[in-house]
Amino acid sequence: MQKSVLITGASSGIGLACAQLFAKNKYNLIITGRRKDSLLKIKSDLQKGFSVEVQALDFDIRDRHAVNEAVNSIGTKYIDILINNAGLASGLNTVQDGDIDDWEKMIDTNLKGLLYISRAVLPLMIARGKGHLINIGSIAGKEVYPDGNVYCATKHAVDALTKGMRIDTVQYGIRVSQIAPGAVETEFSLVRFHGDQAKADEVYKGFEPLHPEDIADAVLYVASTPEHVNINDLVIMPRAQACATILHKEL
Repeated sequence: MQKSVLITGASSGIGLACAQLFAKNKYNLIITGRRKDSLLKIKSDLQKGFSVEVQALDFDIRDRHAVNEAVNSIGTKYIDILINNAGLASGLNTVQDGDIDDWEKMIDTNLKGLLYISRAVLPLMIARGKGHLINIGSIAGKEVYPDGNVYCATKHAVDALTKGMRIDTVQYGIRVSQIAPGAVETEFSLVRFHGDQAKADEVYKGFEPLHPEDIADAVLYVASTPEHVNINDLVIMPRAQACATILHKEL
């Protein structure tokens, strides 16, 4: 029986790379995001390319009622794996100069959104006595860097929640993992800088960052280990990055 995986934030970046790799490996998919047209295009491409079932659900992960409605719409389909990938950074400021709208966007997406979807899916896994929840964290959940205060706080929360979820669900046979990447070239910096392409490009100049496919490879590895094995935490950095703030750039 083919396993099914639900991927949040699947319309681009790491989420899209995961959808493509899991489809290639014959998992059925439930892909979610806010960009309906993109999701439908991805659904069509994956179905044609890999002959797997793909369900596309467009909703805002920050909307608790929309999350619950989306999960309820899945019906009797099993969710073997939940990849909590949806997340973002918005702004780069000191706390005293911070934009509260940016703060709320990050807290609502990275923390509350992850909680909403996990709260909806975990009881389904518990009822079956099996399942795997994989949270996409960040090196920002291990360290704090200048002007990254609230984003780092949300990713520290993901780190803590992953540990807490593992404690809460271990008795039910649920596996809970976290993957914490360093610099990955996606739309991340473009979103952080509110669409300023020049600023976003500058982040990745002078070194080779991680690619979304690198993280997808790690997610598939974590998901593919034997049932008695759980990868608790996996930190992945580009070779040129020693920690959150130290990068070797060849300019």
